[in-house]
Amino acid sequence: MQVGVPKETAEGERRVALVPEVVKRLASKDVQVVVEPGAGQGALLPDDAFTEAGATIGDPWGADVVAKVAAPSPEEIGRIGSDTILVGFLAPLTAPDSTRALAQAGTTAFAMEAIPRITRAQSMDALSSQSNVAGYKAALLAATELQRFFPMLMTAAGTIRPAKVLVLGAGVAGLQAIATTRRLGAQVTGYDVRPEVAEQVRSLGAKFLDVGVDAAGEGGYARELTEDERAEQQRALQEAITTFDAVVTTALVPGRRAPILVTTDAVNGMKPGSVVIDLAGESGGNCEVSVGGERVIHDNVTVYAPLNLPSTMAEHASQLYARNVMALLELFLGEDGAVSLDFEDEIIAGACVTRGGEIVHAGAKKTVEAAA
Repeated sequence: MQVGVPKETAEGERRVALVPEVVKRLASKDVQVVVEPGAGQGALLPDDAFTEAGATIGDPWGADVVAKVAAPSPEEIGRIGSDTILVGFLAPLTAPDSTRALAQAGTTAFAMEAIPRITRAQSMDALSSQSNVAGYKAALLAATELQRFFPMLMTAAGTIRPAKVLVLGAGVAGLQAIATTRRLGAQVTGYDVRPEVAEQVRSLGAKFLDVGVDAAGEGGYARELTEDERAEQQRALQEAITTFDAVVTTALVPGRRAPILVTTDAVNGMKPGSVVIDLAGESGGNCEVSVGGERVIHDNVTVYAPLNLPSTMAEHASQLYARNVMALLELFLGEDGAVSLDFEDEIIAGACVTRGGEIVHAGAKKTVEAAA
């Protein structure tokens, strides 16, 4: 099997799909890796590091498998052969044009975000690995943007109380944000509509905010709230948010606009100098004031919705993502070292978006049909 690694072309994307450490491990399994010149530059990985690990520098698009981070552009899809297997973050629930184009190109495409969330697939869970990076960086941004100390300080000039931080959403990103803000010395409270995660929040030394709404859904995600539940949630959150110095939001619903958790009224009620870090900016934002990719100063409160935070820590984010990709590629290997896709395997079947000119992922098919 030969794997090609292109240089990412999406704006602001610095990650690379494979790193030298993983290339070396794949080479031990007789997997050949072809890396486009400069592919690792954004992650501080020179071409020499790849060749020393056993890769070849050249054109990656003729490989059996092309491994990417971001979804391919129309130009890149045009370079993918009908016999090529594509692996990457393909946004099957939100990018119908790309999905349709991949099907028309005859590409067998696997979306990293569509890998089933089962125990056997944990090593392939790129959503979790990258969310860990995002949650960590969000906590640092909150500490940087806030014009107050996170930890309690006892000085000759008196004592400074610790900052109070609220993290909305206790998935992987939220739990990492809780853990990191705790390590920075803040008093932290976590919130989620899935009450079963309260124990996880408390295990990190944080308090859990219970607003009486239970919206546990399938696959570890929250379901969409009813109108009454949403109204009750916003009322309780608005009251709570005004008591915190910093709020980090991480709530997402796959394939849908991110839920509004921080209303304009809630921002208006926050103390001057407070901060909201909104990790859902790419999906519309959890805060009504958010503008994706921008810092907004609203009534003396900073609201920042950064985009693609994992790319800002490209070295480690690439390292984690490459290990996820490697775990998936190992499922592609037959006994003779050639590509062998077993579509009876629930991971391979679940992650496949397009195959044989057809859209085979149910969610992606529904998204394409809705956009027609």
